Amino acid sequence: MKLRIRDNSIRLRLTRGEVELLKTNGIVSAKTVFPGGREFQYQVEASPAIVNPTAFFSENTITVRLPETAVLAWATTEQVSLPGEQVLDDGAKLNVLVEKDFACVAPREGEDESDMFPHPNAATGNC
Repeated sequence: MKLRIRDNSIRLRLTRGEVELLKTNGIVSAKTVFPGGREFQYQVEASPAIVNPTAFFSENTITVRLPETAVLAWATTEQVSLPGEQVLDDGAKLNVLVEKDFACVAPREGEDESDMFPHPNAATGNC
């Protein structure tokens, strides 16, 4: 799972295996370990209690919760992303986006893309 954070935007990209794990187990997680044993974790959960994609931050963990029905539809179709937007306490907005991770059309050295989704433009050569 890849995590990208920029200002008030969180984007997670999931491989085929991670999408399947989210569909069957309701959760997929990853972590980055820092010196001193500190960990930063991030996870995506499917929840029957959530109507719109939402993000939470607690105890060094970002949790993105997605509606369970939306996850099932997303995981079993060619739908690429599940977008969401949260209004913050100060009125600003937090954008949340969970996407399927596509292989690049042009291979990159050292990149394992074996579990990524086939790129929709692979046949045309446009990435």
